[in-house]
Amino acid sequence: MADSLPSINFGFDDLRDRMARFTERFDIFIAKGRKQVLEERNRFRINVAELQEDQRLKTKEIEHLAHKSSSHAQIVDKEAAETAEMHAAITSITQQRDARAQHRDRIRTDIAAIRKQIAQRLSAQQHYAKALDEQAQLNTPELDFWQTYLCMRIEGTGTVDRLRFVFTHVDEKDWEREVCFDLDTEKKDYRVVSIKPKVDADQIERCVERLNSDRDLGQFLKGMRDLLTTAVK
Repeated sequence: MADSLPSINFGFDDLRDRMARFTERFDIFIAKGRKQVLEERNRFRINVAELQEDQRLKTKEIEHLAHKSSSHAQIVDKEAAETAEMHAAITSITQQRDARAQHRDRIRTDIAAIRKQIAQRLSAQQHYAKALDEQAQLNTPELDFWQTYLCMRIEGTGTVDRLRFVFTHVDEKDWEREVCFDLDTEKKDYRVVSIKPKVDADQIERCVERLNSDRDLGQFLKGMRDLLTTAVK
């Protein structure tokens, strides 16, 4: 009976063949897809690595530029400080120069004034010396007379414009005893600066005032001898 059944062809062989071809194509597609994914992943990793390296280089360059910028800022600040210091030094030197110039001008003015004063004093001294010389020529004979008459001699004191008048024969007990006084002739008005023995100051002042008034040296010396003689007694 089995042999009498009709043979039915369901096409399993064709289906199997088609499935095999589909499977083969699917495997090829999967393999291609896997290969593509791997390639893209590798490219991505390479791109990421390149980006990281580029970022590292950019960061390093930025740090280098930042360092250069900081160094440049420091140099600019240093130059600004040096410039300010130079300006301050120039200002100080200028002020010192001006002050020295003013001081120099004052010194020149003072020197000119001192020279003028010296010239005036020198002229006055020359006139005074000339007058003294003329007076001395007139007084020499008279002075010799008074030196003899008053038992007097004139000595120097070691000080300019100061004379010492020494008298003897004023003490009846000792004719050789010496008494004296120093006369300062530096200024126009003479003055007695030292006397031995001690004499009343008012009496000396009256004698000096008469001398400065009438310039009669003989009468002055006679008056001073009288005072010294009285003081000895």
